[in-house]
Amino acid sequence: MCDRPFATLVQWHHPVPKAKKGRGTVPVHPICHKAIHANFSNAELARFGQDRMRLLECAALAKFVEWVKDKPPDFHAPTRKGAKGRT
Repeated sequence: MCDRPFATLVQWHHPVPKAKKGRGTVPVHPICHKAIHANFSNAELARFGQDRMRLLECAALAKFVEWVKDKPPDFHAPTRKGAKGRT
């Protein structure tokens, strides 16, 4: 999501949630993973979760990515709840 390299902290994200029959996974930083789920419902991710550019149309997620992109790979901080359903 943020184009930062990985170090020791890696989580596996289902772009299409398992609850919506998603099978594939992609590596993401834990902080990025939380930001994705703070801003999108499983139904939204099932529709466009595999489209990074569509995800970044969400102003809150785009602002987050801009903020985190220069942080160290294992940087972590509390993630603020987004407005689910607002893209």
